[in-house]
Amino acid sequence: MPSFPIVDTHLHIWNLDRLRYPWLAGVPMLNKNHLIEDYRKACGPVQVAKMVFLQCEADFALFQEEADWVTEVARTDPRLRGIVPWAPLEKGDGAEAELTRLASNPLIKGIRRIIQFEADQEFCLKPGFVRGVQLLPRHGLSFDLCINHKQLGTTLKLVRQCPNVKFIMDHIAKPDIKAGLLDPWRAELRELAKFPNVWCKLSGLATEADFAKWTAADLQPYIDHVIDCFGFDRVIFGGDWPVSTQATDYPRWVNTLDAALKGASPDELHRLYVRNAEAFYRV
Repeated sequence: MPSFPIVDTHLHIWNLDRLRYPWLAGVPMLNKNHLIEDYRKACGPVQVAKMVFLQCEADFALFQEEADWVTEVARTDPRLRGIVPWAPLEKGDGAEAELTRLASNPLIKGIRRIIQFEADQEFCLKPGFVRGVQLLPRHGLSFDLCINHKQLGTTLKLVRQCPNVKFIMDHIAKPDIKAGLLDPWRAELRELAKFPNVWCKLSGLATEADFAKWTAADLQPYIDHVIDCFGFDRVIFGGDWPVSTQATDYPRWVNTLDAALKGASPDELHRLYVRNAEAFYRV
């Protein structure tokens, strides 16, 4: 376990009394309130100095309400330093008003869209969406990419069209760890890493493995490859709580990652767990 307080760049919390989350009906284990006080307990012995909240697929009509609620929560826990909400980027230039309003909140650092769930596999290449992503630097916002490994090809095409956007790949592009598949994920992730404006988040690995039977050895080749591609300058830790609880508790995930990085120097570990997060999300 890290000997210093870390930055968690991938925290989800939700309050079903405040907002609607249609997807939770299909995940009974998660279909209850997960609040900041629950997260504090879940961290156990892990010291978390700062957190960044990632949008939780609330009813899309409520994206501003979700950001407003998390802003309220941040007043009760000052460690919550950043918010990455949903926004209607497919409106292209028509999304300016929403982006302007979101960006007026100093806690809001970027935008995330879960491209993985779009029925159209070419969704991220639609001109309106590409234009919406291209607008983000104008508002001082980054973009969290959330895809599965089968969408890396189209994601590469999106990134090529947005050279001025700061991207971060959530959950290492969700390779099929359960099946032990490495290719073509390995080659496509290496191609993605060639873009200096793309970073990668070490998060969500356990939930891509066998929930009940995964081992540290199952995750090791994926962690090794991410480090080999992005180095220690563009990788960031993420807890992915409470989604991660389907496969692991919080301390186990942190300990697993820490053990996988046993050859890293103290400076490299501090970059991965703290400084890179502070730089990317400006927290």
